[in-house]
Amino acid sequence: MKNFFADLHIHIGRTESGKPVKITGAKTLTIDRILEEASNRKGIDIIGVIDSHVPEVIHQLEKMIDNQLVKELADGGLKYGSTTLLLGSEIEVNDETTKGPIHILAFMPTLEQMRAFSAWLSRYMTNISLSTQRFSGTAKVLQKKVKSLGGLFIPAHIFTPFKSLYGCGVSYSLTEVFDPDLIDAVELGLSSDTSMADQIPELYRYPFLTNSDAHSLKKIAREYQKLLLKEPTFKEFSYALKGINGRKIAANYGLDPRLGKYHRTCCANCYTVLNNHKQGERCPDCGDKRVIKGVYDRLMELKQAGHPPERPPYIHQVPLEFIPSVGPKTLEKLLRRFGTEMAVIHQASEEELKRTAGEKTADLIIKAREGRLSLETGGAGRYGKVKGR
Repeated sequence: MKNFFADLHIHIGRTESGKPVKITGAKTLTIDRILEEASNRKGIDIIGVIDSHVPEVIHQLEKMIDNQLVKELADGGLKYGSTTLLLGSEIEVNDETTKGPIHILAFMPTLEQMRAFSAWLSRYMTNISLSTQRFSGTAKVLQKKVKSLGGLFIPAHIFTPFKSLYGCGVSYSLTEVFDPDLIDAVELGLSSDTSMADQIPELYRYPFLTNSDAHSLKKIAREYQKLLLKEPTFKEFSYALKGINGRKIAANYGLDPRLGKYHRTCCANCYTVLNNHKQGERCPDCGDKRVIKGVYDRLMELKQAGHPPERPPYIHQVPLEFIPSVGPKTLEKLLRRFGTEMAVIHQASEEELKRTAGEKTADLIIKAREGRLSLETGGAGRYGKVKGR
């Protein structure tokens, strides 16, 4: 059994021919560039690309298999270099039970099953070639189809404002929307962590995932989990979610929630953090009425007493791009010396970091590793910041 790092929520910005997939995604986010970045620079062992249902993406992966750039694994997933690709799809549901848009992730074991899922989805979507399209059926119908194909069903970024289970502003139980027995895990999102999510007892039965929701190459692996597996495959990942034969999620690495762009309720104009804000009130500082409720404050409304289960440690992660003194040139120096970002974040000694990037940068990276950085809280769509020393 070995430890493997996994980031399971990465978008595709463009297809091989240049057609948009995730409209807000970077043009450089093509499937081949994602695989190269994850394997050669980030050092991530398993990635989930959640626009793999797009027909042109499927076709490109088939060509990569034919050209022996990618290999299909017997236990599910595709191998590129040192990274395993899990084939996923992000889908929006908004039926008569949800009363608001909710995003979910579905993962398929093989390219053949993803191709079948894509064909089925095309009957329920306006444009199968775009990311996160609305599904015209019910959430429970979608769940059953995913399960019939041997897939995994995971509600996405469950607290994020506007398009998530608890963040869309409607108070209801998970059981009103989904079949609770057909959920394999839940994804927390960038503005929450384990202790925050475990204020909701109906989530106790599910494992928690922490993923980047990357819209650019540099955002890959800003959140991830450490999995204890025999090998990096779809089957082993599914075992880890169920805790079968010692497979498990060993740790979650996620942004300190204060760095998330929806952590606290803030004014969308001046970004003032608003305590005890009531719906409809204007910002007391600038008078703007555009106030976005934060994840922390939403959870204060939803929390209930209970006895949370024992969970893997949640390690507050500060990605290298958030550290003030790590610009593009410094990052390249670090990668030349240590190989991947995972090696810099987790393995490089303080002395090695000092010799490579200088004392100030080394100090900040070590403080980030140990959770000792001073942070400015994010909200209303703006990320939090590292204050520095």
